[in-house]
This record gives sequence, C-alpha cells and structure tokens, in this order.
Amino acid sequence: MKLRFWGVRGSFPVPGPNTQRYGGNTSCVEVRCASEKDPTAPRLILDAGTGLRRLGKEMMHGLFGEGRGTAHLLVSHTHWDHIQGLPFFAPIYHRGNRFHVYARQRDDTHLRTVFALQSDNPYFSVPFDAAAAAIEFTELSDDAHFEIGPVRVRCTRLNHPWIAIAYRLDYEGASVAYVTDTAPFRDILIEQEFIRQPPKPGAPLPKEEAAKLAAMREGVVRLCEGADLVIYDTQFTPIEYAQKPHWGHSCPEDAIEIVCEAGARSLALFHHAPERSDDEIDQLLLQHRQSLQERGLPLTLLAAHEGLAVEVGDGVRVLPEEDPLK
Repeated sequence: MKLRFWGVRGSFPVPGPNTQRYGGNTSCVEVRCASEKDPTAPRLILDAGTGLRRLGKEMMHGLFGEGRGTAHLLVSHTHWDHIQGLPFFAPIYHRGNRFHVYARQRDDTHLRTVFALQSDNPYFSVPFDAAAAAIEFTELSDDAHFEIGPVRVRCTRLNHPWIAIAYRLDYEGASVAYVTDTAPFRDILIEQEFIRQPPKPGAPLPKEEAAKLAAMREGVVRLCEGADLVIYDTQFTPIEYAQKPHWGHSCPEDAIEIVCEAGARSLALFHHAPERSDDEIDQLLLQHRQSLQERGLPLTLLAAHEGLAVEVGDGVRVLPEEDPLK
C-alpha cells in the first residue's frame, strides 16, 4: 500500500506562515493499493477534510477526469473538519465517476442527509444533488468487518463526542490503522453528545463506565495489533488535555502507549492542533523520538505532514516527496 497525506490538521484549516511545512488542511489521507500483481485494486480515501479538495484536483488528471474513476471514502465521523472538503471535491461533479462512502450509522439521520445538509441553502451555493457522479452510502456498525475488493476493512468505536470509528486496512500483507478522533480511555466515557463539564483527570469512574472504556481501549489495541503503520489523533499535549479531556482528543503519550502495546511497527502523529506551529510539531516529534530511544522501544515515529508519501508493508518506507500538481 502507498499512502499520501493531503490534510493533517484537526478542528479547522489554518493556512499561514506558521503551518507551511506541515500544512493547514484538515484530515484526508489517500490510500493506493494497486500493484503489478493486482492493478485493479481499489483507491481508498480516509476522511474528507479540506485536504480532499487538492486530492480531487490531482484525481482529475486521470480516470476521474474522464468520468471512469471509482473510489471508496471511509469517514471516521461527520464533524466538519472530516467532511468539509466534499463540496469542493471536483470528481463528484463529473458524470460517470463512482464513489462509495462509508461512515458509522446514526440513529437519527440517514448518512446521505448528513452530507447533503452541509451543502444545503443557505450554507452553500451548490446543492449536494448537483453531484453528477454516482454516490452510494454504506452505514456501518462500530465493529463492522467488510471487504473492498481485496482490501479487508475492520472498524472499532472511539471515545469522541457523537462517536467516531477507527479503520484498519489489510492488503497483501500490509496493514494500516487509522485512529482519529479519540480521547484516552481513562477519565471520561463520551457516550454521545458533547459533555460541557470537563471531568477531573484521574478521578475514579463508575464501574460500568470504566468497563466500557476498558473494552473500547481493548478494541483499539486489537485493531492496531501488528500494524505496519498506525495514524493516531495526537491533537493535545498533556497540559492541553488536562484542560479539555471532554473534547475527544489524545496526546502523543496516549498514542505511543496504545501502539507499543499493540506491537505495531510505526506511528504517525496526526490531527495536529490548529494552533500548533511547524516548529512546535518539530519539537514534539524530537521529544518523543528521544523518549522512545531512551526507553529502548523499537517504534518508528513520524509526524504527518501534507505531501508525506509512504509505502507500507514490512514496516514503513518514506517515499520521495513530489507535488503531483506541478
């Protein structure tokens, strides 16, 4: 598998001089599975943040520009920073293209309606029904298992307001886990709605909530087990998490703990805080690489940035970066 990161920020896009190297677009990761052995393997996209717009422009140079493209979009959850690129995604306005969209089932609203609402009047000038491509929606359970061609997909629930799900992709011996957005599994159980009053980190939990969190954590560990690469939400520092444990995001320390327990090979820090500058992300990456070295842990640690391309299989190899639109 080959992956390219098109958007790596959380919450909202932040273009500007302090985000030039890591990028300011919100979550979007492209997964290419085609190989000489299986040239028909599907094209997958993880989340539809603002990074999706630029990916769409690149896709229009090939089959999607001819109206002969097919892709699968796996959405972690439908908060704005994970879907706001879809109205600006050029291939959906080109007749003949086909898209399969997957996201967690909601009890109150059909998945298509959720996506259509963000393009509804008075919020956007082009209604969702103007999309000329064929778009199919698949609603998933928290523990869904299914196949997209030769790619095996597994899901598990995350600890986030209105609930997000993580995905694992397995293809020809290569494996990637995509785990965003989630709070840790110790201080608060976020069942559905946003919790307005933050808990005190470290305070004892009711037994029933603690048991649910333990089961949720175990699901994430199993999802990441032995993965070549885990992409994990690390929006907060420990100080920031202590102030906002109810916002549904983790720290690098939480991700490293989960990934090491799962025996995964590599970790990409992801969903960077919008206020985090390039230099500050550099410092976080260096800090945690040094910590891993001091502890003797053989984990490859990356910080995701726009344009980062990696080949996954028997670990991770960083590919030469090229701007596909130049």
